[in-house]
Amino acid sequence: MAISRAQLLKELLPGLNALFGLEYKKYENEDEAIYETETSERSFEEELKLSGFGTAPVKAEGSAISYDNAQEVWTARYNHETIAMGFSITEEAMEDNLYDSLSSRYTKALARSMAYTKQVKAAFPLNNGFSGGSFVSGDGVTLFNTAHPLVSGATNNNTQSTPADLNETSLEAAVIQIAGWKDERGLLIAARPRKLIVPPNLMFVATRLLETELRTATADNDINAIKTNGTIPEGYSVNHYLTDTDSYYLITDVPNGMKHFVRTPMSTSMDGDFDTGNVRYKARERYSYGVSDPLGIWGSPGA
Repeated sequence: MAISRAQLLKELLPGLNALFGLEYKKYENEDEAIYETETSERSFEEELKLSGFGTAPVKAEGSAISYDNAQEVWTARYNHETIAMGFSITEEAMEDNLYDSLSSRYTKALARSMAYTKQVKAAFPLNNGFSGGSFVSGDGVTLFNTAHPLVSGATNNNTQSTPADLNETSLEAAVIQIAGWKDERGLLIAARPRKLIVPPNLMFVATRLLETELRTATADNDINAIKTNGTIPEGYSVNHYLTDTDSYYLITDVPNGMKHFVRTPMSTSMDGDFDTGNVRYKARERYSYGVSDPLGIWGSPGA
């Protein structure tokens, strides 16, 4: 449906002092704190997880050497989605001196809508990655799971067995848990957290936990070990698109974790419709958000 003069009667009358409602600020590119961004030239992308070797056995004198097997484990697939939106302005509205104001104002509104949608898409794996959620990783279980299966028969855990709110104890426990992660054959991974991701409701808690010199919520004159040890070197970032107000996440230094593929960057275009004389505007982009190695992130839904 085209934007017509009937929808903009007040703008045609003299004495109008201001127009408002489309110039709100927006939260910019909060997905960049979570995802690595890569470009894509295909309709989808796949990334394959491999299994290495186990621990080397002792070779007895005179005995034959032992041989081990490597194998493919599972595949992470990124299906790119096309996101597009547009609007049109009637020929009559343009004739009545509304063209310049409408095209400028609503192309900005269109850009804001596209940017907002992208941030919602980026937050989807985090919002839906816990038990009962709809987002699963390549190993067939939810993104945040207490039993990510390994070739060795063991499992990795990138969430809490008993969910707990963000505090000093739960954050330290998460760091210790990450330090115990193993690869597919049971070898320890030297994994560390890099950044804490929180909703706005937890930003003050995050500041106290990461930036104060002494421990919080205690009368003891102890140092803040999290800060002193540089446990989370990149600090924290707030994501306003998280739907659970007490959830929190740790981005780790495990490579090929959370990924964002850009198939087609956002582009805008306009053209005229011959039959109606209306002018149409559209914005379009194509991308995907997902995860290759779920050990690239640790998450908690809170208590």
